[in-house]
Order: sequence, then structure tokens, then C-alpha cells
Amino acid sequence: MHYEAAERRLLRRLSTPEKIQEFLDREVAYNKEPDGITCRSPRRVMRDRVGHCVEGALLAAAALEFHGHPPLIVDLEAVRDDDHVLAVFRVDGLWGAVAKSNYSGLRYRTPVYRTIRELVMSYFEHYYNPGGEKTLRGFSRPVGLGRFEKIRWRTSEDDVWDIPTYLVDVPHQAVIPDRQARKKMRMDKRLYDAGMVGMLK
Repeated sequence: MHYEAAERRLLRRLSTPEKIQEFLDREVAYNKEPDGITCRSPRRVMRDRVGHCVEGALLAAAALEFHGHPPLIVDLEAVRDDDHVLAVFRVDGLWGAVAKSNYSGLRYRTPVYRTIRELVMSYFEHYYNPGGEKTLRGFSRPVGLGRFEKIRWRTSEDDVWDIPTYLVDVPHQAVIPDRQARKKMRMDKRLYDAGMVGMLK
């Protein structure tokens, strides 16, 4: 994996999913650059201390891998909104997730979910656009990052665009039936406001 000494020290410190999430929340600024500008590797996120959801998920997957988990990510697909990416892991056969988001409800999930679908559905009520519309519509299977060894996904100094490009193209499973998906489902104000707690302007 060819991590540098300082990177190994940091990854050793991120010894649990909770510690990884805390690092993403407290020490990695949310990447406010326009969409399409960067897709940093974990090395660059550790160095730059900035990342959007894909960049944060890749760092989380690398840290989970460092402590014995397979490096897996899941793409959440939305309408009239940005997709979201999770780093997923299992403890005692149950799924949890670590994620970087500007919305408070789209981050960590305790590993209590029996299936990826159960895990994904826990995000439904919290996944909304600035207009207050619930936007989650689909999810991918867990994607193993081992398929991206050729681009050195952990340590590349170049943007690792192959990963989000791949996520766009993989099949996604719907979270709700088509007849419901065509409707605009609105947030209530209280939950909308709760999701904005801590948001960077």
C-alpha cells in the first residue's frame, strides 16, 4: 500500500469506524469547490484536510481497510440532487457506514443493519435537496475498491475519477416503487432544520 510514515500514524489512530467519522467531521473541511473540480485520493485528503462525500468515503474505506475491513463503498442515487457515497463495513455480520456530508443526517450509521438495503433506507428521511424535497431513489451494491489498484486509489497524486465514473455506470436498485418515486415528497421544517445543523455556508 506504500503509505508514508505520517500516513500510517494517522491511520493507526483511526482505529474504529467512530474515530474515522470523528476525524472526517472535525479535521476534514467540507470541499466547497464546484462539482467536477477534484476527486482526491485518501493520501491527498489526509494531507489537504479537505474532502467532499466521495473523497471522504475513499479515506474512510482506506482507514477501515488498514484495520482489517475490506474497502467497500456504496453509491446513493438521487433525483434533482447530488448522489452520495458511503464507506460501508460489517461488524458481527451487520452493516454500518461512515460518510462525509454537509448534512448532519447523511453521516455515520451504527452497524445494526442486516442488509445494505436496510442501511440505505435509514438515510431516506434525511436525504433532501435545498428545496426540501426528499430525493433518495436508488443505491448500488457494495463496490470493492480493489478493482482500482491500477490507478493507486489510496495514494495517487492525480484525481481518481475512475471511481465516481464507475459508480455512475453500475446498476442501482430502487428504494421506492416507481409510482411513489414520481411524486415530490416534502420534508417537514423541523427535520429539515435538524439536517442543517453544523452545515458550512
